Amino acid sequence: MMMTSTAQDPTTAPPMISVIGLHKSFGDKKVLRGIEIDVLRGESFVIVGGSGAGKSVFIKHLIGLLQPDDGHVVVDGVDLTLAPAEAVLGLRRQFGMSFQEGALFDSMTVFDNIAFPLRRHTEKNPAEVAARVAECLELVRLPGIEDKLPSELSGGMRRRVGFARAIALEPKILLFDEPTTGLDPINTAAIGRVINQLRAELDVTVVTITHDMSLAYRIADRIAIMRRGQILQVDVPEAFAESRNRFVRGFLEGELPEELEDEP
Repeated sequence: MMMTSTAQDPTTAPPMISVIGLHKSFGDKKVLRGIEIDVLRGESFVIVGGSGAGKSVFIKHLIGLLQPDDGHVVVDGVDLTLAPAEAVLGLRRQFGMSFQEGALFDSMTVFDNIAFPLRRHTEKNPAEVAARVAECLELVRLPGIEDKLPSELSGGMRRRVGFARAIALEPKILLFDEPTTGLDPINTAAIGRVINQLRAELDVTVVTITHDMSLAYRIADRIAIMRRGQILQVDVPEAFAESRNRFVRGFLEGELPEELEDEP
């Protein structure tokens, strides 16, 4: 069930993220074709879509790793497409990013994985780093596992350690890239609970990319579906689940109508 929204009233405050007419091509291949999205402050916004829809390229624009061919990405009032490189780097530190399958350093302990951004980007002393690592592990419900290696953890635990590393620098925005890939339903539900808890306890804006509709319904205030570099629909979960759009219905039911499969 969707948690109660803590997002802003859109009539009283600007969005945390505004994407305006975003286009991106690689050679002759058009990947993003005029995307328009607003993500509200405090919102949990979920993006779904099939492989090759452009979701990963879109996320890279949100954190300034790619520059659009046309259009704008405005994050917390700063236009990443116009800002100098130093400003983009500074803004990027307001993001906490959790990659697929946790993307942990296999040779490092859990402690060192979470401490990595703290040592690199802050002047905290060893005691302060240790305290922050412990705090982050408490937040993802994994206290006391600092000395374990990633190979000693289950898949769900590795994801949550990735979440702990993502929140280490106290970001304003959390980005989750396919956080439940390969997990069973019980671990998927646990990941959804942790994402909701992090959002509530840290007062952050959350953007999640996923193929997992059970997760989307569990964590989203709104769901957007991407197809071939465009947004087909944005809606609250209840309305999204009842969509009459033929592609959306095919995506939800796992059976796309043949006449839409090769549609440009």
